[in-house]
Amino acid sequence: MGGKRFAVLLCAEDSEYVVKMYGGYFGVFVRMLAEEGETWDVYRVASGEFPEDDEIDTFDGFVITGSCNDAHGNDVWICKLLSLLKKLDSKKKKILGICFGHQILCRALGGKTGRAVSGWDIGITTINFSAPSKLSSSVKMPAVLSVIECHRDEVKELPARAEVIAWSNKTGVEMFRCGDHIMGIQGHPEYTKDILFHLINRLLQRDFIVVHVFTFNIDLSTRPLD
Repeated sequence: MGGKRFAVLLCAEDSEYVVKMYGGYFGVFVRMLAEEGETWDVYRVASGEFPEDDEIDTFDGFVITGSCNDAHGNDVWICKLLSLLKKLDSKKKKILGICFGHQILCRALGGKTGRAVSGWDIGITTINFSAPSKLSSSVKMPAVLSVIECHRDEVKELPARAEVIAWSNKTGVEMFRCGDHIMGIQGHPEYTKDILFHLINRLLQRDFIVVHVFTFNIDLSTRPLD
């Protein structure tokens, strides 16, 4: 018998820097999540590459990445991703959504997403875990955890069958779960500070953010030189 098989649903374009340093975001996720004996594949869904119906059953689980796109948007690939996620849920496939993935997963299950009233959240955020009874008794969780974040959208309303498992002072739904097979995380546990600084540079270059209107939750004096 072979090991388990997982797929990353890549919702962003790799930058040259991330490809050079980490083998792309697929490489970043594999380093964080993969265990010995597992097989990992990638589908570049933002470019229209999706698993065929007969491929879905060959996977044990899927990871949805972050994206520069809005989870509340209606781009063709986003609508197709919503349909795929509904199908995966119906098959009880394990699904982990990160940032955009967290939001699009919520939307696919019947929740609502949109712009955060408080604006961008960029840097290190302290998240608070909900009552331990909401988590598996086999997993020991800390009361609080520091996570890298970079988002301006958020989950506005959870799906009816989902529950919040972590929150922060800025974001009401930092993590949620739905049954025993779905979890969403607003932060970026896969990021290093190096990746975050690189992303901030990209956002500045594209005029998505203006540096003087923010207080970043990080020490910019440690920012690597270009």
